[in-house]
Amino acid sequence: MLAQAIERARETDDYIGEATFEGECLEDLNLSGLRIESVRLTNCTLSGCDMENIGLYDVELKNCDLSNCKLGRSYWKNARLTDCKALGSSFDRSSFKELSLTGGIFSYSNYVETFWENCTVKECDFKDAFFSEVRFKKVALSKVNFSGVSFFKTALKNLDLSDCNIDGIAFSDTFSELRGAKVSALQAVDLAVRLGIKIV
Repeated sequence: MLAQAIERARETDDYIGEATFEGECLEDLNLSGLRIESVRLTNCTLSGCDMENIGLYDVELKNCDLSNCKLGRSYWKNARLTDCKALGSSFDRSSFKELSLTGGIFSYSNYVETFWENCTVKECDFKDAFFSEVRFKKVALSKVNFSGVSFFKTALKNLDLSDCNIDGIAFSDTFSELRGAKVSALQAVDLAVRLGIKIV
């Protein structure tokens, strides 16, 4: 049981490793500061849990729900999340390295001041999420829904947004965040209109 593993970790060295959990449902538990390594979670729900400062290494989550969790200052290394949810969760000041996100729903979540390196994000929904002051390095995007997302003070240089939904995205007044980003012709027209450019 995952709850028992957490309790044992608290009593020893705050470490959970080499384990598989399926169909677990936990609410409002404290996992802050734990190190989780080589763990697989399938069809698990961790709702409203405190997971700040948690470290996740070589973890795999499938069809899991992390909605309304506190994940600030968490560290993710070589993690794979498939068809997961984290609605309204806070990941502020977290680091994601070699992270793979596929088919997830992360609407209304907070990624302020996060760092993404060598990550792949495919067919995920980040509607109305916050990506302010984020640093991206070698991030591949495919069919991601960023509608209504705030990218305030986040440089999108070298990011390919051409097949993503960027309707209603928010920037600073200068739109400097978009410098060097790759967009489709249709997206460019929409952005030009927002900038007050008249296309004839």
